[in-house]
Amino acid sequence: MAGRERLICAGSALEEGGTGVRFEVERYGKPVPAFAIRYDGVVHGYLNQCAHVPVELDWSEGMFFDLSGLYLICATHGATYLPETGRCVRGPCTGGSLKKLAVFERDGSVFLSEEENVHDR
Repeated sequence: MAGRERLICAGSALEEGGTGVRFEVERYGKPVPAFAIRYDGVVHGYLNQCAHVPVELDWSEGMFFDLSGLYLICATHGATYLPETGRCVRGPCTGGSLKKLAVFERDGSVFLSEEENVHDR
């Protein structure tokens, strides 16, 4: 992948349907919390902000999935999201979505593609 990339973590740090990794991205000149998770073998990244009210999702650092490991869940509002798309399927923001980030895995590491996310700077 060409362009500016930033290392987020080792791929092994993301547990399938389990613990994710928090990091920050720059949005409009300010640091904003974000996270990366692994679901169905694929790495996904989102801003760490509920689509209902912009509070962080994780109930404990890196804990974004519900107990089944099938959905992302907001610890504050109970909004439930599909991990592969970020679309809310249950809760106060049904039909809304988390803001997806361009993350990818290469050679055992997870990266953020800063070029693809530059439109929000």
